Amino acid sequence: MGKTRGMEVSIAAAEAVKQADVDVISAYPITPQTHIVEKLSEFVANGQLEAEYVTVESEHSAMSLCIGSQAAGARTFTSTSSQGLALMSELVPIASALRLPMVIYLVNRSLSAPLSIWNDHSDVMSIRDSGCIQLFVKDGQEVYDHLFIAYRAAEKQEVLLPVIVNLDGFLLSHTFEPVEVMEEERIRQYLPPYRPLYTLNPDKPITMGAFAPPSLFTEAKKAHDETLKASHPYLEKAWEEWAVISGRRYRPVEEFNARGAETIMITMGSLSETAREGVKILREKGQNIGLLELRQWRPFPQEEFRQGVKGVRRLVVIDRAVSPGSTGGPVASEICSALYGMEDQPSLENYVAGLGGRDVTVEDFLNMAAPPSREKKYAFSIHGAR
Repeated sequence: MGKTRGMEVSIAAAEAVKQADVDVISAYPITPQTHIVEKLSEFVANGQLEAEYVTVESEHSAMSLCIGSQAAGARTFTSTSSQGLALMSELVPIASALRLPMVIYLVNRSLSAPLSIWNDHSDVMSIRDSGCIQLFVKDGQEVYDHLFIAYRAAEKQEVLLPVIVNLDGFLLSHTFEPVEVMEEERIRQYLPPYRPLYTLNPDKPITMGAFAPPSLFTEAKKAHDETLKASHPYLEKAWEEWAVISGRRYRPVEEFNARGAETIMITMGSLSETAREGVKILREKGQNIGLLELRQWRPFPQEEFRQGVKGVRRLVVIDRAVSPGSTGGPVASEICSALYGMEDQPSLENYVAGLGGRDVTVEDFLNMAAPPSREKKYAFSIHGAR
């Protein structure tokens, strides 16, 4: 189906953007996402990709330009990290509210302060409610695959929303992994040329993002919320169709030894691979434990999540971001909401781990999976957060 190559994951992401035949790329360099757009600028400069690569003075300008190009009917791509996303965040809700199906690769990195260039999920959690589809990937193959999957789902006329694909900075972006690069013909079959529903055109004027008085604003927000929720089956369909051409099937909630487990750990992103090793060890020791990996963060896959934890006695939720002043991390809080009203709710323990790039080892997962005790020493832990 394709050729497997050992490559840096950032380069795999850029290769996918090239194969998707995007029309416009605009981004500003910030560690650790810079290698993606550096490689894309090289592709454009040497004629491997026929696209407009626009150099801008900030991430705010990059997103402004992406909004304009996507609104004019161009398939558009950008990427960023951390403070770059913070500067871009004024525009991200506008992109989603205007129903502009661009793809954004967010190479996750800690938000300052203190200053850190390393990985956690504080940046993506800062725009949790921006109205975009938000997905998490855990390895290089998933990074490559989800560029096509994101465009496939986003460009459906029933969806037309930006997709943010989250990949962990350095842990993924700067590592070398085997990645199957698909044949161009198969990509063309899966991802046909973009056909916009509406475009900015001086010959056929339309209004996008007009002023809304109080009598209309609530209705607009409700419509946006319903559209985001209704994108779920189109994501499922995009994953199913990708499985046909690649043999790789993705799901909103991925299970690992979860069926019939009494305890389930819940992770997002690259830590899921380390967590799997912990689950294997505990299984060998006779502990009835499994793992759920949350791939689809927005819209939250409540039905699939509830099915995944049905009959489970205990959940151990690992967050990679702090929600200051809250009763738990953002993922744990979301899960508490998803469990509300469910019969035989499991108990819930929440750990915040891996902030600022701190290593989270297999031993750490073994410790977190152990029953609660005073001997557990983590900087952030919340027991019984339900």
